[in-house]
Amino acid sequence: MSGTVYVIGNFKGGVGKTKSVTMLAYESAVIKNRKTLVIDLDPQGNATSVLAKTGNISEINQTVTEGFQTGNLSEQIIPILDKLDLIASNTAFRNLSKILYQKFPDDEIAQITYLKKLIEPLKEEYDAIYLDVPPTISDYSDNAMLAADYCIIVLQTQELSLDGAQTYIAYMQYLVDTYNADLNVLGIIPCMLRQGGRVDDKVLNQAKNLYGGNVLDTIVKYQERLKVYDVEGIGVNYNVNGKPDTWDKRAHQVFIDVLDELDTHQNYFES
Repeated sequence: MSGTVYVIGNFKGGVGKTKSVTMLAYESAVIKNRKTLVIDLDPQGNATSVLAKTGNISEINQTVTEGFQTGNLSEQIIPILDKLDLIASNTAFRNLSKILYQKFPDDEIAQITYLKKLIEPLKEEYDAIYLDVPPTISDYSDNAMLAADYCIIVLQTQELSLDGAQTYIAYMQYLVDTYNADLNVLGIIPCMLRQGGRVDDKVLNQAKNLYGGNVLDTIVKYQERLKVYDVEGIGVNYNVNGKPDTWDKRAHQVFIDVLDELDTHQNYFES
């Protein structure tokens, strides 16, 4: 088994990147039955917070920072659900540049491909590995992009998010060309703030004109239930008849549909 590594990004913050990482990883593990790992590379640790709540974990002692320092990520794995694991982030990971420089003082290639090296043994253990990164051109994005097989872009339907996505794709292409990386855009997930909003529709159409079939047909619309998962962790409530709560079902179905579409794109790339 050699797992597939996905980096989820946009160079604009607040577009639903972490939400997409955590929901896709959840559906990957629970619905698709894939052994799934989330590596949180953002020192803010939002993905860590959501997944810790999902797994009812109150204390986290292993972190990605430690893994980068010791050169072994496998010792930092925290089980969340049956097939879902996490490598957590913490604020100390803001020193990533320092850690990389101390390890490889005069070797830029070793610095930016360190995560790729650390992930290699994990690919034997997992079907899918999702990377959550801060929205900046930095050692975080360099390491994540060069470690990944595919890039999934989250596009909120506003002008600045489209700019961020375009910059992201251009930067990805620069890394591919400069370092001979094998990385493709797997899909662009449209996250719409207001259904039928003039700006939303305009930005979505612009994205489709620019990127064609890369833009998914499934649109993630604003749902209150998705915000609840930030506070309570991701899950499904059942009513007295044993049926899943309607709002939970709706929130999950969107990301199941997204994952189905991304799978179709991946099959196309790999056939």
